[in-house]
Amino acid sequence: MIRRERAGDGLAKGVWHAGGLNNGLIFGATYYGVTWLPRWCSYALGYVSTWLAFHLLRGGTDALVDNFRRVRPADSERELRRLALLTYRSYAFDTIDFIRSLTVPRDWFEPILAGHAERLEQVFAQGRGVIIVGGHFGNWELGGIVLRLLSGRPISVVGRPEPSPVVGEFRRRMRETFGIESVEIGNMLETALRLRRLLASNGIVAMLIDRHLGRDRIEVDFFGRPAFFSKSPALIASLSGAPMLPASMIRQPDGHFVGWFGDPVFVDANERGEDGLRRATQAIASQLEAQIRENPHLWYQFYRYWQAEVDEPRVTGSSG
Repeated sequence: MIRRERAGDGLAKGVWHAGGLNNGLIFGATYYGVTWLPRWCSYALGYVSTWLAFHLLRGGTDALVDNFRRVRPADSERELRRLALLTYRSYAFDTIDFIRSLTVPRDWFEPILAGHAERLEQVFAQGRGVIIVGGHFGNWELGGIVLRLLSGRPISVVGRPEPSPVVGEFRRRMRETFGIESVEIGNMLETALRLRRLLASNGIVAMLIDRHLGRDRIEVDFFGRPAFFSKSPALIASLSGAPMLPASMIRQPDGHFVGWFGDPVFVDANERGEDGLRRATQAIASQLEAQIRENPHLWYQFYRYWQAEVDEPRVTGSSG
């Protein structure tokens, strides 16, 4: 179920891909099940199915534990495995809530960004739009919906194509329900110019930054080890003058969500070479690292994150 690529193609290794739970059959079944079943029943099925995934998908579970050793080096092996199980469940519940968001009333979303309206207005007052950047952390899909509804501004979500066309189509259709555009990474120059026009109209571009694709990468320090993040957000920020604003949607123990915004980051166009891009990307990486330390079970990397930077051959991964 894992499709191997030629060495050097630069695709992230071992991502939770179409051969795991994020394939078309399971995502489609989840979509229709959540649509028709009561909320409690969806959560109950998710609770049971993720227990099975934790035990049966040993590669993903071992990878989660390995990643958590970097994030929580003082934790015991038992605690790390508990975090791995919690990560499966958090991912399933986040998927359920993303699907359920299609039918909930608007006032359900409003408390999520309580207290952030002023910060957003300060960013938009500059007239250059904003690049919302996050990691595969928290419920990023729900975050896009909240921003679209509460800001009223156009949003383009940028990402690599899904390995499963079925999953990709489901995600595209659900985003379109809220007027959110999906932009697949193709020709980087063409994509950058397209997004620059959107930002010039004071719109929102949303991108995930903690995985790279091919040569679209830049090295950062992440939990004390080198890692490659996507260079595109900083590159687009440099071309447009728009700030990068780190953000995440964090599930609380009671099932509610709280929106978080970090400090905006600008790229200094006067810095030589890639120095400005690297400095800005590192600033985002440091803020994301702090969020992951607080809630490691919300970081959805179901492969050995740091090992993937050096191992070959590479394998195709999902954009999440």
